[in-house]
Amino acid sequence: MAYQSFNPATGKLVKNFEDLTDKQLDAKIATAAICFESWKQKTYAERAVIVAKAADILHAKADEFAQIMTLEMGKRISEARGEVEFSSDILAYYAKNAERFLAPTKLNPSIGEAHMESSPIGVVFCVEPWNFPYYQLARVAGPHLMAGNVLVVKHAGCVPQCAIAFEQLLLDAGAPAGLYTNLLISHAQSDIVIDDPRVKGVALTGSVPAGRDIAARAGKNLKPSSMELGGSDAFIVLEDADLDHTVKWAVWGRMYNTGQTCCAAKRFIVVDKLADEFLERFSAALSALKAGDPTDEKTTMGPLSSEGALLQLLEQVKQAEAHGAKVLIGGKRIDRPGSYMAPTILTDIKPENPAFRDEFFGPVAMFFRVKDEEAAIALANDSDFGLGGSVFTKDSARGKRVASRIDTGMMFINNISWSDAELPFGGVKDSGYGRELGDMGIQQFVNKKLVRTAVLEAPL
Repeated sequence: MAYQSFNPATGKLVKNFEDLTDKQLDAKIATAAICFESWKQKTYAERAVIVAKAADILHAKADEFAQIMTLEMGKRISEARGEVEFSSDILAYYAKNAERFLAPTKLNPSIGEAHMESSPIGVVFCVEPWNFPYYQLARVAGPHLMAGNVLVVKHAGCVPQCAIAFEQLLLDAGAPAGLYTNLLISHAQSDIVIDDPRVKGVALTGSVPAGRDIAARAGKNLKPSSMELGGSDAFIVLEDADLDHTVKWAVWGRMYNTGQTCCAAKRFIVVDKLADEFLERFSAALSALKAGDPTDEKTTMGPLSSEGALLQLLEQVKQAEAHGAKVLIGGKRIDRPGSYMAPTILTDIKPENPAFRDEFFGPVAMFFRVKDEEAAIALANDSDFGLGGSVFTKDSARGKRVASRIDTGMMFINNISWSDAELPFGGVKDSGYGRELGDMGIQQFVNKKLVRTAVLEAPL
């Protein structure tokens, strides 16, 4: 079965879910297409009633939604609750700002007058991952529903209860049938959805291989797409960094969500002057984390999302060692029920090591010692990915100069705080294209139409 709830903290199966048949899938796309014909006619204020109501429900039932997330993918309950609240904020943000973001833009032609106006394109197919089961949904639902589109959504196979809960959230908020539709479908059925002429756009958050497949399929059908893929973000520590501040962010940046975050700190690039002290303090802080029940507020480290995720990570560490890397701490699963891995630091990673190019989606940090700022920038840019990154220095002007030279979609100076609905999220290179959140996020799936009025004689 493609959709199963396993509790990764215990390894026990919670519930199985049946995939849709092709006939059921076709009926759901038909309902969505019908819904679009009326939804696109709604005013922004009318759309906002439903989207804002969904935000209110999420806020009021934050603990209830968080418990489902913790059960299905093992996120620590405090982090899960924070994700629900952020998802609520995103929906509320677009309910408030969508009309302003999509307002007609006046142009100034040499003769007459002109403007650009925005209109929805129709049914948008979204494929979303398990690591942020509600946030990933909110950041497509908020902008694209408010823009006048309707969504059909394939969520990850290990979080079906989260997927169903979010669909029910919209229905409870008053959404008409077909406005937001959860699809329990296979990968093969995803191709059917992309090929369907009633579907007008495709958004994916996921792996690089999935991005290549889905972007190619969308391109073959001449449909716009956005791709938010993996990352191997650099965490640059310059010689004038405040280590007390920096180490705290290093731990959070690598271990938030048990390290299962696209824009997590993954490559720690430290200038030689501070390298030994940083590594000592970073190692001690990671080693102090204690694995435990993710529903317990006192737990400082939860499980990985699944046994498969754990086994893949262990294999990556094994391969890194086989190619010359050293395991400073960790590198093993923790001897307890569930899919837990010890926080791990890899050193001595040479460019020919597969780990040098890999993304480690879990509690594995790669440590690199460099001579100076220039070497740090060069190493940060020597990556197939280009999602985010951070630089730590007491000189904010220096931090901005370094940030401008890093080839990524996002850079953070003395922080890694991306959780603001106002901030566009996305990357370059193998990290994908397009942006979500902010003003840019609502522009991905709208038609930008030029309208010109002028009294002109037709050319002879």
